[in-house]
Amino acid sequence: MPDAVVLLSGGLDSYTAAAIARAEGYRLFALTFRYGQRHAQELSAARAVAAALGVERHLEFDVDLSVFGGSSLTADQPVPKDRVLDAGGIPSTYVPARNTVFLSLALAWAESLGVHDIFIGVNALDYSGYPDCRPEFIAAFEHLASLATADGVAGAQVRVHAPLQHLSKADIIEQGCAFGLDYGLTHSCYDPTRDGRPCGRCDSCVLRAAGFARNGLSDPLLS
Repeated sequence: MPDAVVLLSGGLDSYTAAAIARAEGYRLFALTFRYGQRHAQELSAARAVAAALGVERHLEFDVDLSVFGGSSLTADQPVPKDRVLDAGGIPSTYVPARNTVFLSLALAWAESLGVHDIFIGVNALDYSGYPDCRPEFIAAFEHLASLATADGVAGAQVRVHAPLQHLSKADIIEQGCAFGLDYGLTHSCYDPTRDGRPCGRCDSCVLRAAGFARNGLSDPLLS
């Protein structure tokens, strides 16, 4: 059975991407980041998701991106809500270089494990506005991995899998439901209430709710 490092945030997308990796026969090594995010409920969600997936090992890593600021997810500034999504704009919830940092650390762990496959749950079809979710970025990082690692220099191919990249949120949820995933374990809200409930109004909540609705379902976190 081949091994893969999977980036596991505790959100709906990363859960589905990891389930796809498992369905493809990979043994999972899950990596979750505590990066100073205001939606820290996703950390406990990641633990629940990792347990549900039966991962081989779940590593939680501290890399505090809040020291740089530059994002409403890591600084004391309002999270946008009730807005019209604009695919041409980059929202304040973008965390500078986050996926570059996360993939670099996933690559380091993969190299130490002798693993050549990394899974990430980025999505570019539905609105995100994040430059580090684009196919061009994933392809560029995969090329970088072949240049920056001992295995890559020796001729091994390091593969960065983004199986959700060209799926809509509705498609992602449909596939996860086909796997029998319990999305009630996940957390996606950028600005949850004090008791951890999703706000229902941020970009992430709006996209998630629309994805469930297109499948004739209700979000289990809101029902």
